[in-house]
Amino acid sequence: MYSKVLCETLRGINGVLTYVEADSSNGLPSFLMVGNLASSVKEAGDRVRTALKNSNVDIPAKKVTINIAPADIRKDGTSFDLPIAVAILKSLEMIPKSVLSIIDDYAFIGELNLNGDIVGVRGILSMVSSLKEQEIKGVVVPKDNEQEALVVDGIDIISVENIRELLFILNSEENFNSYKRPHFNDIKDLQDYAIDFSDINGQSLLKRACEVAVAGFHNIIISGAAGTGKTMIAKRIPTIMPKLTIDEAIEITKVYSVAGELKNKSLVTVRPFRHPHHSISVTSLIGGGIYPRPGEISLATNGVLFLDELPHFSKMAIETLREPLEEKSICISRLNGSYSYPADFMLVAAMNLCPCGHFPDRNKCNCSEMVIERYQKSISKPILERIDICVESSPIKFNELSSANGGGEKSYVIRKRVEECREIQKERFKNYKNIKFNAQMTTKEIKKFCEIKETEKEYLRKIFNVKKLSARTYHKVLKVARTIADMAKSENIKVEHLVEACSYRSIEDKIYH
Repeated sequence: MYSKVLCETLRGINGVLTYVEADSSNGLPSFLMVGNLASSVKEAGDRVRTALKNSNVDIPAKKVTINIAPADIRKDGTSFDLPIAVAILKSLEMIPKSVLSIIDDYAFIGELNLNGDIVGVRGILSMVSSLKEQEIKGVVVPKDNEQEALVVDGIDIISVENIRELLFILNSEENFNSYKRPHFNDIKDLQDYAIDFSDINGQSLLKRACEVAVAGFHNIIISGAAGTGKTMIAKRIPTIMPKLTIDEAIEITKVYSVAGELKNKSLVTVRPFRHPHHSISVTSLIGGGIYPRPGEISLATNGVLFLDELPHFSKMAIETLREPLEEKSICISRLNGSYSYPADFMLVAAMNLCPCGHFPDRNKCNCSEMVIERYQKSISKPILERIDICVESSPIKFNELSSANGGGEKSYVIRKRVEECREIQKERFKNYKNIKFNAQMTTKEIKKFCEIKETEKEYLRKIFNVKKLSARTYHKVLKVARTIADMAKSENIKVEHLVEACSYRSIEDKIYH
């Protein structure tokens, strides 16, 4: 008898609707699986048959053929185990007819253990979201993935722990309907951080630059001598970022789910802060592998990617950031197809100005001019031009460090100002699908929203000629100035906004003078 069961596979972080066909007939007993399958899927045949046997399901000696369609898509992973088992049960007429008409509108996702347990798989949120978009009525998932699946509203969710429980709910329509779970998609309030901006003494210029960067979602690089607080302030940047929206949380959760890093959470409710070591490989940074998975730049989506000691990262790793910084996504091509992952992150980088870390203090730094120049120029100009704000951390004075008043404003105070600035940008770009922040403006939007008067234009003309700015840097200055003007509640960009924006190119002037 022929049967068909809906299921889902992953393509990047997106789900693709597939289905399992099963045919059981008289003949020499065999079990054949086809459909452009990876080895992990081919092995499902043995897992499914053993799981059914250990769940007291007697499979008659028949010729069983399994096809996972469409055949032009490579199938990988273990999520096909459960739909294969259900397809076999249907083809062997082990499911009552009253239930068959119901489950035709449901998809099945899950991996089987040999003892019949149904265990969780990666990417449930992406797959369930895709099934909802395909107007599938519901989905049966492993109990391990229940909370993650319930985030997606508008689709029935049924969770099961093992084959025996599955057989119970497939025994009658009443049993099946009784296992439907209620949805939830509420994000809890922003959790309290153990760290705060008020922990930082001094560094008022650096704090201001970080606030501007977060307000406009601008990339920032912090340079300066060792021990001046570069890493300390970078780790506190997420504490001044606005609370996640439900759409942002779902997008982040999809990436973490596909990467297998969700760690029993149903939804990521705080912005990511990814801090990879400088020895990281290119593949781990941008994603990929034989079976592609998201890299650090995708795991940092809607959050912060912090690259500490930037010159110590491999040249290739740094240069591969060029396209993601511009496109806000990464496309990885492999023999079996192309995989797209989001990469809409805020880059925060930190670096010393010499190998020993003491430059420009020549009383401590013994590095030669050639060594310093080589060290600094390990960061190419094209990369620096893709970073909106370049700011220096200055040495802390004793009276600032020992001050009993602490570091000044708390994170929630700064975050409130950032949120106000974000609201201005939200209103500005409400009719633009792919633009939410000033940093994302293209040349067309810059001409429209960063128009400057003659006085400001004359100032910028002098700066452009003296500093020999590139076209990309010129646009970066205008975008940062737009954010500074928004923070000042100014409709127009003024000279003082341009002065501050231009001051955030100091490291570029020193390295490529």
